[in-house]
Amino acid sequence: MSAPDHAHPHGPVAHALGVVRRISAMIVKEFIQLRRDRVTFATMIMIPLLQLILFGYAINTTPRHLPTAVFAHENNEISRAILAALRNTAFFAFVREVQSADEAEHLIRAGDVLFFVEIPAGFERSLRRGEKPQLLVAADATDPVGSANALAALSGVVGTALARERFVDAAGAAAFEIVQHRRYNPAGTSQLNIVPGLLGTILTMTMLIFTALSVTREIERGTMESLLSMPIHPVEIMLGKIVPYVAVGILQAVLILSAGMILFGVPVEGSPWMLAAATLLFITTNLSIGYTFSTLAQNQLQAVQMSFMFFLPSILLSGFMFPFSGMPLWAQWVGEVLPLTHFLRMVRGILLKGSDFADLRGDAAALFALMLVAMGIAVARFRQTLD
Repeated sequence: MSAPDHAHPHGPVAHALGVVRRISAMIVKEFIQLRRDRVTFATMIMIPLLQLILFGYAINTTPRHLPTAVFAHENNEISRAILAALRNTAFFAFVREVQSADEAEHLIRAGDVLFFVEIPAGFERSLRRGEKPQLLVAADATDPVGSANALAALSGVVGTALARERFVDAAGAAAFEIVQHRRYNPAGTSQLNIVPGLLGTILTMTMLIFTALSVTREIERGTMESLLSMPIHPVEIMLGKIVPYVAVGILQAVLILSAGMILFGVPVEGSPWMLAAATLLFITTNLSIGYTFSTLAQNQLQAVQMSFMFFLPSILLSGFMFPFSGMPLWAQWVGEVLPLTHFLRMVRGILLKGSDFADLRGDAAALFALMLVAMGIAVARFRQTLD
């Protein structure tokens, strides 16, 4: 009489145990490999934490304490009441007191302030005479999200402030008029803000990944040894790898800008040559950062992971998705070391505001410094890779 199937060494139970043992062995192998690949493991832990911190603390869809310049022709009780009312809304933070409208215009064009409040001469006298004077509030509307809530709060706030001074009639109508000027994007068209931003984000993503894979691809294919045997300097190798992608980045920029102008009506108010120079500087900076990642990574997967670790805060903290001035101060500090932050200010300023070099020299200098630092680290790391 034969033994039952379950007792047979090749029966279903033995087969099931074999499957479990093989799967268990693969699980143990993957954990060991994951432990050895510290970059991948760190990425799996850091990305969720980074997303939580950035979305939870840094992102604010209702930005407050936005930088504002004020030009008060006269300092009296009425002007002080208006400025105090604006300050109490928490939307406006008066950071500059200017002496002329031209000075305020320069601050807005350079991106130093988002609002400009002008209290004209004779404002109090006109109120007392019932002449309904005008209060001018100019806003940088290149970012409609950043200015919309603040502008919406103006009328009620100033009216409430003047009610205490009895400059509001019995029907509740203010004895003055608030004139709002939405500069550079009066219709509040979101595409005028998004398309220039997309230029920077697309270039960031593609340039980082292209060059992040360059050195690791050479190592994995085994062609690095033959490359090193050639009489060529590390800087020459880096430049030789970066220059072709510079041409690719320029082509991408031309395509994106052309599509933005044709499809969405994005203007070019400033100098095309300045726009080209800013774009070239930004492309070179990102290529240098990507090249640094390629010298740090041990394989192509790690290089891609590093690129996405850099790309995520670039999108969230640069002012592309959310108003930069509305973020906490620590998040703004982080954003200042991201190339995309400075490029967004430059490209939006050139395209929408007609900004010149005097307006953008601060961001241009910061972007150039970031490029030099990235290139220096890339060359140093590549020398260590050779050693």
